Amino acid sequence: MTMSVPERKSGSEGKEEESEDESEIVEESPCGRWQKRKEQVSQGNVPGVESASLAMDTEEGVEVVWNEVLFSDKKVFKAQEETIKEMFENLMQVEHPNIVKFHKYWLDMKESQARVIFITEYMSSGSLKQFLKKTKKNHKTMNVKAWKRWCTQILSALSYLHSCEPPIIHANLTCDTIFIQHNGLIKIGSVWHRLFVNVFPDASVHSKARQHRDEQRNLHFFAPEYGSGEDDYATDIFSFGICALEMAVLEIQANGDIAVSKEAIVNAGQSLEDPLMREFTQSCLRHEAKLRPTAHDLLFHRVLFEVHSLKLLAAHCLINNQYLLPENCVEEKTKSFDPNAVMAEIKHDDREGAQLKYSHVSPLELDKFLEDVKNGIYPLMNFASSRLHPVPRALSLSQEQVETVKTPTPEPQETESRKVVQIHCNLESNEEGTKTHLSLFLKMDDKLHRQLSCDILPTDSSKDLASELVHYAFINEEDSEKVAGFLEDAICRHRVRGLPSGTTQ
Repeated sequence: MTMSVPERKSGSEGKEEESEDESEIVEESPCGRWQKRKEQVSQGNVPGVESASLAMDTEEGVEVVWNEVLFSDKKVFKAQEETIKEMFENLMQVEHPNIVKFHKYWLDMKESQARVIFITEYMSSGSLKQFLKKTKKNHKTMNVKAWKRWCTQILSALSYLHSCEPPIIHANLTCDTIFIQHNGLIKIGSVWHRLFVNVFPDASVHSKARQHRDEQRNLHFFAPEYGSGEDDYATDIFSFGICALEMAVLEIQANGDIAVSKEAIVNAGQSLEDPLMREFTQSCLRHEAKLRPTAHDLLFHRVLFEVHSLKLLAAHCLINNQYLLPENCVEEKTKSFDPNAVMAEIKHDDREGAQLKYSHVSPLELDKFLEDVKNGIYPLMNFASSRLHPVPRALSLSQEQVETVKTPTPEPQETESRKVVQIHCNLESNEEGTKTHLSLFLKMDDKLHRQLSCDILPTDSSKDLASELVHYAFINEEDSEKVAGFLEDAICRHRVRGLPSGTTQ
């Protein structure tokens, strides 16, 4: 989905009033979490989407996009209802740091028409196309390191989509559907484009002229086989190749024509000074689809692939196990170090060695680096195996249930394969005895630990707690009975006998 930053009115009193009017809440979701505003967000060719407005996520306190698909014929809607539900349930399972997040959807039936409303992440910093235009306008060239980092993030997202089961083909990857955040994080949007084309083939009748203009302007992004029914992941690779080329040269000149010519693409490729960059983009743009590399293969291309530094590997390890560490551990740890102490040293027999002291490392830079890793700017996809990621089918809520649920419960995305080898729990009740805080420490068979905590009520049973742990992939299903038995014994001893907390198995 192509989204641009809406213009914020400022300056005169009249414009301020207009801005206030745009921020007025015009509709609310059934659960009360999402609040639609008048302010529109412009977007490109997304089949079926009649309007997109800014909205507020009242739980997270962030802006999101409120999208609407309208059905004037309720019979058509009824005929497609189950297909629509299945499509949106699958979209909600797509989870990747470099893909625009799909938050929630619901169906709205009225006498005159039916609507599908879905909430997506709002990319406030604009599209890659806008960024490239600004860069060119300022007479700047593209930084090679930034180009590599962007390519890696886009390929990381494509590799994830293509390895889903069934594979998800983007089919609308352009510089307008790639977004860049202020911190350098790249996200691709419009992931649902191909699915929408299949489900809403006759939709969006009112915007055919605009769609035609967009398709003409972005025609060079689409592979020769596009629309033939035989297109697969290779279609996305061709589109990525054009994106990578545009990122490198900032703009492929159209010479006054509406569409970019093949000659212009060839000239842009030949203008690249780095032979590896030339070979990289050319491999993506091969005419025969079967000769194009996969996204996973491209991550290993010499122009992108670098052996990850120990610093990056350590950062990923720290982020992945953050739940085991206290909140400000990096800051507290760096404070305790002697700045003149030697952190690492390289010795040479024939010349003077090198020393790295703690004073050479800035805690602020380290925090920024960890934040970038956490946000997905430095993915470790190069070392990931090319495996299938099943897209699980989430349980669907009926319309009646949606209206009664305040906050939708997220569905698990995978199961825990490791076994629990040791359990320790701690129970503490409040003075009134109405609520007990449970802290659960699990040692897994790979020697890694998992620490969980929650408040339990007197009505909660140990079986329900164990089932919930399985549901959220915290424990293996085979361990459910063992964990339930352990919790039953611990809770009974705590409640009935009033024994001190701290039980181990």
